[in-house]
Amino acid sequence: MALQEKLDRFKRQQERCQTTLSGIAASKTTTTTPRFTPAPAASRPPAPAIKFSNDTERLQHINSIRKSPVGAQIKRVIDLLLETRQAFTPEQINESCYVDINSNKAVFDSLRNNPKVHYDGRRFSYKSKHDLKDKNQLLYLIRKFPEGIAVIDLKDSYPSVMEDLQALKASGQVWLLSNFDSQEDIAYPNDPRIQIKVDDDLKQLFREIELPRDMLDVEKDLQKNGMKPATNTAKRRANAQNVASSKPKPKKKKQEISKRTKLTNAHLPELFKN
Repeated sequence: MALQEKLDRFKRQQERCQTTLSGIAASKTTTTTPRFTPAPAASRPPAPAIKFSNDTERLQHINSIRKSPVGAQIKRVIDLLLETRQAFTPEQINESCYVDINSNKAVFDSLRNNPKVHYDGRRFSYKSKHDLKDKNQLLYLIRKFPEGIAVIDLKDSYPSVMEDLQALKASGQVWLLSNFDSQEDIAYPNDPRIQIKVDDDLKQLFREIELPRDMLDVEKDLQKNGMKPATNTAKRRANAQNVASSKPKPKKKKQEISKRTKLTNAHLPELFKN
């Protein structure tokens, strides 16, 4: 029976039950007066009206999920496995995210063959590229890749992997550098025992690069390549000029005449013409 037919049947059952309850309530109010008047009893509050739970919205939500594309249902299941890091049977997946794997062969086969999903024949669980559990295993793995390992391949290893990676960087045990081509972070081990071999061609290319003589040109080249210079030559030079211009000029000390000063009339040559 289709899900829409179940919804219609559920609505009709609610209407019949509501009609029955209304009839029962009406029959109680039309009772005849008894022959003997009983002793007055304490007044009781009226019984609350019986309400049936309305699951229409939830059923419509489930129906929309199961009618969604296969890719959307697979993503919903993988997100569940990634967030919980637990193994689920098809029945448990259906209860948790409303994806009925047993009734959809395309979803079942796609999950079973998905590289991010592990299936042991009974349960589905998330499968990361690197099976890591803590910071020590993370550092051990990074040291296996002296030429660097992409951070994107480590992000889903375990929930706190990014916090541990930043802690390793802060402690100086690893480096995190960006790849200018892909704009992705690369993790490198900072271990002096690791010897990194550099090709002679790369060494020669590095030595042949002619750097600008002016630091302003060096900073401009760094900015063109997406790097932030560690210095600001223009600002430093402007500050130096401001300091030089604001510095008061030293006043010449007026020469005072003392007993040792030799007085001459050389500044009065007209006295000696005659």
